[in-house]
Parts: sequence; C-alpha cells; structure tokens
Amino acid sequence: MAEAATQQQPAAPSHSSSPEAETVLSREEQKQQPLYTGRVQVYPKSISGRVRRVKWLLLGLCLGVYYLAPWIRWDRGPGAPDQAILIDMPDRRAYFFWIEIWPQEVYYLTGILILGALALFLATSIGGRVWCGFTCPQTVWTDLYMWVERLIEGDRGARIRLDKAPPSGGKVAKKSLKHLAWLLIAFVTGGAWIMYYKDAPTLVSEFFVGESSLTVYFFTGLFTLTTYLLAGFAREQVCTYMCPWPRFQAALLDEDSLVVTYRGWRGEPRGPHRKGQTWEGRGDCIDCKLCVAVCPTGIDIRDGLQLECIGCGLCVDACDTVMDRVGRPRGLIAFDTDRNRIACSAGGEPQQPKLFRLRTILYLVLIGAIGLFMLGLLTFRSDLEVNVLHDRNPLFVTLSDGSIRNGYTIKILNKDRAERLFTLGVEGLEGASVAVIGAEEGSGEGTGEAPRLGAKPDTVASYRAFVLLPSGTLSGKLKAFSFVLTDEASGATARHDSVFRGP
Repeated sequence: MAEAATQQQPAAPSHSSSPEAETVLSREEQKQQPLYTGRVQVYPKSISGRVRRVKWLLLGLCLGVYYLAPWIRWDRGPGAPDQAILIDMPDRRAYFFWIEIWPQEVYYLTGILILGALALFLATSIGGRVWCGFTCPQTVWTDLYMWVERLIEGDRGARIRLDKAPPSGGKVAKKSLKHLAWLLIAFVTGGAWIMYYKDAPTLVSEFFVGESSLTVYFFTGLFTLTTYLLAGFAREQVCTYMCPWPRFQAALLDEDSLVVTYRGWRGEPRGPHRKGQTWEGRGDCIDCKLCVAVCPTGIDIRDGLQLECIGCGLCVDACDTVMDRVGRPRGLIAFDTDRNRIACSAGGEPQQPKLFRLRTILYLVLIGAIGLFMLGLLTFRSDLEVNVLHDRNPLFVTLSDGSIRNGYTIKILNKDRAERLFTLGVEGLEGASVAVIGAEEGSGEGTGEAPRLGAKPDTVASYRAFVLLPSGTLSGKLKAFSFVLTDEASGATARHDSVFRGP
C-alpha cells in the first residue's frame, strides 16, 4: 500500500522538462519582473592601453577646439567683426573665417547638416558607434568629469567605499571639492558656448563687471546647469534613454561593420584560471569581469552587442591587459566584424573587413557630390543681389495722359565691405522709363540718365521705384521684363525678373 501511495504522488519537476514547460516558466518569471528598475550606480574603473590613449588624444583635441576657437581672430576689414567663428545674431550674420553667410543663404547650413549626417552614417557603417565612444560631446565631457572624480575621490574601489562610508569631514570635503570642480568646468563650458555668439574678449570683460545682458547670463547659467547635470549625474542614462542614435544605428550596421566584439569562439568555456594550470579544454576568458568594471555604461560585452554599448573600446584595453598577465594572445575582445566572428567560430579562415562596399561607396559619393556642389556655390557666389517686390495695392495707376505706372520696392544686398554705386535699368519693356525715390542727384527721370543708387558696405539698401509705360504700348494685361542693376566700378550686374501690369 505504501508503495502504491508513493507511486500516486506527483513527480517533482526535473531539469529534463519539455521546452514548452520551460517557455511557460520563463514567461511567468518575466511577469514577476518590474517594468522599471531604479538606476544602478556605475563606477567605471580606470584603464590604460591603446584605445584609452586615442580617447585622451581626441578628448584633448575636441576640448581644445571648443574652448579656444572663439579666441581666434580673422581680419575682415574696418567695421567688421574680427572673430574667426561667430554667429552674429543682432546683425544676422554667420562668420567662419573667410566665409560670411547671410540669412537668405541658410541653405548652406542645410548642406552642412546633410554632410554631417552622411559622415555620421559612413562612420557608423565602418566603425559602429565610433562617434558615440570617442567624439560625442556627452562622452567627451563625461570622460573629463570622471577624470576629475578619480583625481579627487580615487579609483573604482575607493569611490565605492567612500559612497558607502558614513558622513565624515573627509567625505564632505572630497564631495564638495569634486562638485566645485564640476561646476567650474560646466561654467567654462557654458561661457565658451556663448562666445560663439558674441565677441569673446568683449564678452569676458563685460561679464565679470555686470555689464552683459540678461540673455547672456541666462544662457550661460542654462548651459552650465545642463553640462553639470548631464556629465555629472545622468551620464550613461543620456546614451541609453535620451539619445535616439542607438535606435538608428542598427539600420546602418552590417556584417562588415567593426564593432566591439567578444570572441566567444576563443573565450568559451570561461572560468577562473590559476598559474600553472593547462589551457586545454577551456577558453581564454578567466571571468575576471574587468571588462565590466571599466565599462562606462556598466554592461557585460560578453553578452553580445547591446543598446547600451557606446563602442568606446575600454573593455578592449582591459581584456588585453589581462591576456598579457596570463600569457594568452591579445584580442579576446576587439573591434571585429560579424562576418569574421562567424567564420572563426566555424573554424574557417579570418575574414578581412571590407571598408569599401555598396553602402559606404554610396555615402562617399553623396558626401563628395554635395561637398563639391556647396564648394561651387561658395566659389561663384555673388557679392551683389537684388530683390524686387511689386506693389499689391494698387497693381497699376493710369495717369491723365493715358500712360500706365507700376510701383516696386527694390532691395539691394551689398555684401562687399565697401560702399558701391549702381545704375538701374529695365530690359524687355520697350519705351519704359524708370524713376526712383532717393536716387543720386543728376540721375533718373528727366535727366536722360539711368537712376544711380548707392548702397553702404555690408547692408541692404531699399528704394521705391516707378516704371512708366506710355499709352498704347502695353498689349495685354501684363508684360514680363527684368530689372538690371549694374555696379559702376566693376561692371558686375544683378538681374531680377518681374512683371508690368495694366488694365
């Protein structure tokens, strides 16, 4: 009886359960997991190596350009700003060394943005998130902040112990010094950004004596605060949750993109290793987790390419350091392609990355074509433009002698740094005469000379013009013609098509 009763008891679940049962269990476990978990503080460990040296070099280059560029001078002549890179909002100009962009030339900015996007696409297709890991402003300033943090509080272990320690004078002093240093960096960062919109020496001299505008103080404070919060506190949260780029990059990567890769075919099975033990029957990974400790986003690259990975490559330096210590070849974690990983996993020959493939060639062609087009526009751009606006009310006026008069507003854009004098004429309107309010004396209607119009340096000159057509010379309700503006000194011309209207 006891034996029969024992047989009737339900069997305990075993590891040999069916895949369907395992799926059900995994789903139940997933239901129990919270949809949102709080942030886990990341304490990146410092590491040295080839990748880290490249990052330091690029960090210094990026910060040097950002902080020093507003102080570069460029002589544009009398009355013009001498700052090489300047966005002059009051005068509505953008200056970049010898290039001067007017508001109506905003298409240059569009072209620059398109070139930047294509360059980012190309870099991602070749090297994965190389922009994120090496030159993104969030990465650059976070690296700088972490360097200051290590300098004051110590490396990973010391910072963990300091955060867990009870309040003390030493802890308060270190924390206060760190945040003061962070705020100073943030302030210099915010101030440098404002210098791109106002002359740097003038801004500095006015700022500290209270003579700057409220706008300057507001935006300096705003950029100081955002730098302090994003680089000091948000850090990897910006890359994971705020930045849209990780969501886009999957569409730009392919099997030949170089991304940070754990070569599992060589590292598994992983496990601790003692000196003198054989390496037969096991992988090169000793499961030291140093690659996790140095990661600025706190992920384990051995789990594969992940959304949080910014491609900084610090885990490459960490793993190479460990491989040197245990006497194994470097490259267990490396910048590698998916094609090579699959080939080596199957025991095949290593595959060299293909830098030139359809998508990268397409990006290069587009960058070259758009770049040459913009270069051509800059090379052959005119320093003179004329815009004409026909009067809307009334469209025309019939005078007592039967002649018809149309009114126009003419705007002359003199992009030169010298005052210029122009003559105004019309083409395509036989028998017409032109009168301009404000024309130079001795020119215009009744003098037998074409109206002469002056334009001051680097300004827009506006005039009211009237075109008169004798009675009976207009066939139809309107006639197309052109205004022609001629520079008396150089002979350069500018044209604008318009229409003459009648009854």
